[in-house]
Amino acid sequence: MSIAAALGGLASVPTPAFAQDTPPLGETVVTATRTPTRADELVSDTVVIDRAQIEQQANRTLSEILQRVAGVQINANGGAGKASGVFIRGAEARHTLLLIDGVRHGSATLGTPVWDNIPVEMIERIEVVKGPASALYGSDGVGGVVQIFTRKARPGESVFNPRASATLGSEGYKQISGGFSGASGPFTYSLDAVRTIDKGFSSTNPRVPFGNFNPDRDPFLQSSLNASLGYQINPDWKIDSGLLYAEGTSHYDDGPNRDTRSRVRTELAYIGVSGKLMSSWRTQLRYGRSQDDTRNIVASTFNLPGLFETTEDQYLWQNDIATPLGTVVAGLERRTQKVDSDTKYSVTRRDIDAAFVGLNGNAGDHTWQLNTRYDRNSQFGHHNTWFAGYGYRITPNWRVNVSHGTSFVAPSFNQLYYPGFGNTALQPEEGKNTDVGITWSQGGHSVKLVRYDNKIRGFITNTTRPENVPRARIEGWTLGYDGAFGPWTLRASVDSLDPRNEGSGKQLARRAKNQASVGIDYAVGPWKFGASALHVGRRYDDSANNIKLGNYTTVDLYGEYRFAQDWSLQARLSNLNDVSYETVSGYNQRGRALYLTLRWHPKKS
Repeated sequence: MSIAAALGGLASVPTPAFAQDTPPLGETVVTATRTPTRADELVSDTVVIDRAQIEQQANRTLSEILQRVAGVQINANGGAGKASGVFIRGAEARHTLLLIDGVRHGSATLGTPVWDNIPVEMIERIEVVKGPASALYGSDGVGGVVQIFTRKARPGESVFNPRASATLGSEGYKQISGGFSGASGPFTYSLDAVRTIDKGFSSTNPRVPFGNFNPDRDPFLQSSLNASLGYQINPDWKIDSGLLYAEGTSHYDDGPNRDTRSRVRTELAYIGVSGKLMSSWRTQLRYGRSQDDTRNIVASTFNLPGLFETTEDQYLWQNDIATPLGTVVAGLERRTQKVDSDTKYSVTRRDIDAAFVGLNGNAGDHTWQLNTRYDRNSQFGHHNTWFAGYGYRITPNWRVNVSHGTSFVAPSFNQLYYPGFGNTALQPEEGKNTDVGITWSQGGHSVKLVRYDNKIRGFITNTTRPENVPRARIEGWTLGYDGAFGPWTLRASVDSLDPRNEGSGKQLARRAKNQASVGIDYAVGPWKFGASALHVGRRYDDSANNIKLGNYTTVDLYGEYRFAQDWSLQARLSNLNDVSYETVSGYNQRGRALYLTLRWHPKKS
């Protein structure tokens, strides 16, 4: 049964929507603690990307937007709609957990989040938490968590607020979107629809493995819908529900004069009730469902259907209780993962039951966070994880924090059971991570230095047959700056890391030891301008370190003019220097590209 059928088309009340890129003091974030917490009380390294910054970035895919976050690197098998991975602090792509409005989303067969079919135009806000998160969310959060908040009605929004945009770009890029949000009595609602046509470029070049090079365009076409509906029962209780649906067709190179087309479908929904049991006790009950579906509709080589569908049902009971020592967060969770495929997996289901408890508090210059979680996996038994962090404000301008946490990742269905590849003897990976950070802030300026050391036991190699190796270790540091000078804003970051297999001494594949970025924005009257640059160092494409990927530097520009109260025209130029580069050997990335966007969004008078 599809999500749309299961929930009868219900849409979602807003999950909290916030603002700003690097969270300023006093801003509220959710992902780092599972409950709304002020940014200056966090012990985890957290970054926020708001809607305005998403619109200003020249990049058109979610993974490319995340790549501009300090400590994040990516790989992609071509352009929009093609397989991609996100590495947080040098951890594996499968070590990043993706949440969409609080619901897990990813592929149980691949064991990784699916970034490729999430429509950027429907994202209101992104929170990125760097560091171990298994004590909060269970398996997969070794490197960190990315949570996406979709566009919804905001608290206090007026009765009806429409919006629309149209974009034309290079390589036959076209996109049109429209939607609205608002409130009517106790109801809040929103609806957005997007249609995208990207004629693309050749995803491959002659270096691609297995002779799959085909110099034709590899388009991506997508239709998507996001909706929300909420009902305020009384001042203390509300019902909320949500639905995100995206369906796309992506073309892949499959050898000379051969073209494969796959249908990709993303379905995600939730429904829940939340409110106060007592003045100091809030509770919520929630059901969520996530589905990832890939199906070959034209497969030139073998002419097989190629169906891979994974579904995850998620049940949550969470309680937030205010105490003199801080907020206690406690709850129970159940998840069921199912695989449906024309590939014969010997096991197609697993259940995970969990209990968690945490404490977040502060007093004077002191801040603390404690979390522990118990997970019972029907395949791998039980796992206990924990996290402890402490922050201290030395002076009004200087703050230090230290944390230590454990994590684990259960092997994916492909790693375990894929015919001719899987290894049923695999065991979960287990991590231990230590963070130490120091932050200076004054006025509109902030400088942050973080040192981290992540040790992973039983690391699963990406070779011809996956195996647990004794240990991998990722050490590194990130230095970041954000500042404002009148109409100017400046941001910069430098990452240095050493991601290695401790047994072989080899560098982990597709991660650079050095990465740096810088951006500058200027606003005056109805005009906005900005420029950003990203430098990624040399990497290896394979675990044996035989295939090198060269370093690259790209530059992006944008400009926006608000020519009327409700209308704006924006131009974005990505890869200004038209650099040819690869994040996966044999797969191209987009060259220089120009996008023009007309937006209409009536403002309150």
